Amino acid sequence: MFETVPNPDFPRIGDPAPDFDAETTHGRRRLEDYAGSWLVLFSHPADFTPVCTSEFVAFAEHHAAFAELDCELIGLSVDSVYAHIAWVRSIEQNFAVSVPFPIIADGQMEVSRAYGMVHENESDTSAVRATFVIDPDGFVRAILYYPMSTGRSVPEILRVVEALRTSAEHRVATPEGWKRGGKVLKPAPSTIEQADERGLPNKDLVDWYFERTRIPLD
Repeated sequence: MFETVPNPDFPRIGDPAPDFDAETTHGRRRLEDYAGSWLVLFSHPADFTPVCTSEFVAFAEHHAAFAELDCELIGLSVDSVYAHIAWVRSIEQNFAVSVPFPIIADGQMEVSRAYGMVHENESDTSAVRATFVIDPDGFVRAILYYPMSTGRSVPEILRVVEALRTSAEHRVATPEGWKRGGKVLKPAPSTIEQADERGLPNKDLVDWYFERTRIPLD
């Protein structure tokens, strides 16, 4: 038998992102510091671990691509700021990659618990691999969770940010696997009259509810 449990009081898609005021490797940071920009807030279980190191190398290598989307990055774990600094220096020395974004030192797990990053069935002292995409108005637009043993795909997170920006700016949806320059999807008609206005099927209008289109590139 499956057990049902009450929904935890964690942010969900469309909710306001919980505010934070945290010590980081770049000084104190608050959510309001990122107002007007997209933000990827991501947690990792521990510094000086192989999977987390591989992820940070990838985030650092893609930092410029996120910046082109007006998207900031901020990492988090329960390790101290001193451990973060030592780890960042180790990454630079061993992988020739500079980590240009701040990392939250969440020793009291205040941010981790506010965002639902601590899953007791995995660990009650470390954050799982959680990723929150927050829009310029401070609302959660996407959430991704990975177990401690599985590294995230940073290019996929970058793709999600660009898809969310495209949907918000052009009022369209993006199909499976969409990438910049690909066709997007028009919203489905909500009335018979709107469906009739779509006309006869063609290469982009597969049926009344499924129509592809292109948007101008920046």
